[in-house]
Amino acid sequence: MSTFIHDDFVLQSQTAQILYHSHAKDQPIIDYHCHLPPNELAENRQFEHLTAIWLEGDHYKWRAMRAAGVEERFCTGDADPYDKFLAWARTVPQTIRNPLYHWTHLELKRYFGIDELLNEASAPAIWEACNAKLSEATLRPHGITEKFKVEVIGTTDDPADDLAHHRALRDMNLPVQVFPAYRPDAALTVDHPEAFNAYADRLGQAADHDTGSYQGFCEALHKRHDYFHALGSRLSDHGLGECPAAFASESTVQGIFDRARAGKAASPEEREQFATAIMLLSGRLDAAKGWVKQLHLGALRNTNTRKFQELGRDTGFDSIADTPQAESLRAYLDRLDQDDCLPKTILYNLNPRDNYLFASMIGNFQDGSVAGKMQFGSGWWYLDQKEAMEWQMNALSNIGLLSQFVGMLTDSRSFLSYPRHEYFRRILCNLIGTDVEQGLIPNDMALLGQMVENICYHNAKAYFAFPERSSHAA
Repeated sequence: MSTFIHDDFVLQSQTAQILYHSHAKDQPIIDYHCHLPPNELAENRQFEHLTAIWLEGDHYKWRAMRAAGVEERFCTGDADPYDKFLAWARTVPQTIRNPLYHWTHLELKRYFGIDELLNEASAPAIWEACNAKLSEATLRPHGITEKFKVEVIGTTDDPADDLAHHRALRDMNLPVQVFPAYRPDAALTVDHPEAFNAYADRLGQAADHDTGSYQGFCEALHKRHDYFHALGSRLSDHGLGECPAAFASESTVQGIFDRARAGKAASPEEREQFATAIMLLSGRLDAAKGWVKQLHLGALRNTNTRKFQELGRDTGFDSIADTPQAESLRAYLDRLDQDDCLPKTILYNLNPRDNYLFASMIGNFQDGSVAGKMQFGSGWWYLDQKEAMEWQMNALSNIGLLSQFVGMLTDSRSFLSYPRHEYFRRILCNLIGTDVEQGLIPNDMALLGQMVENICYHNAKAYFAFPERSSHAA
């Protein structure tokens, strides 16, 4: 009997199979945006058991388990690691048609060589087989990144982070290069003065700069941006409900800052004015250094108050928002463009209704200076599955240039997520192959093969222009 994850998984035509096996499969990976812990990369963590490497921090799995009636102690609680794994194994058969079913079996196959479907009956043997392999160097972070031909990892880091683990990684001379990405979301929180003041003080310590004034706060952000650049960073990132675009005078913004430092919470209008000012500063810093700005827009976070108070953030209680995006996004990009300070930018939407909005928005600000300067980013979060990745690529194809797309990223906290690049590549090749079979595009393997290779690897390599190994130091 053939295995579920076979050589031509997802590839539904001969053309798709040729494109994948001859052009996509062996391309290196540039994982330019993820949430892997830099300390685990630097320490080359030895995972104690399958639960540690597979279920820790994975809110995708936790949401599925809760929906299947699994108690919280088997998700985020203190249940025995094997019992947590067994609860997940019982859940897996119920995830049919959820991308978790594909990801689970791709990961078992690619990391552990296991073809068997995971369920309650197969769980004990799979637990033993996987745990036995976890002692091998190939299943520690350094071995994993080498096995999957990962050239670059871009983590997600706050300007106030000390980046000690990144400094350590820089000196290890690993096959993979690991760079921080500058994410100043905490710098916008003047509506929560207690948290904001603690953050401002921490930022000041990291930058060795007084953050008692608004000017000092901005200078500290600038200094940390410089430091990230010296460590090889070429990306910023922002996770926002919508792009702020409430432009205000510097004196108005300074007043908001001063009141927050004095313990007075900013109103919603003031918060947006302050956030706009910091976002404009970030855009100008990115443009000056040739960085790429990433805007992740449209999440409704911490929706369940009781669970947020009990478990904290990033535990699986966030959703898609229905926030209007067009006008504020246009205004923000346009202001930077008017000042000739619009950096290379990737827009990621979480609400699929915004696919054509975002795909059309990037076309408004292409200026011919860089191929694909403005990017409609790959399917993100709830949209990083087969159907939604096809939606994103179809929207981009119809009103932009799929050929200039910088491709996939894991956006993951798990070292077992690299098959998501394979999944994307199979979906891409199947999409193009289907068009060939239907006579919609020519059966020109030289043309299409190069396009696939570019989307899988070469476009990202040229677009991000990460420094060569010997050219960055801090």
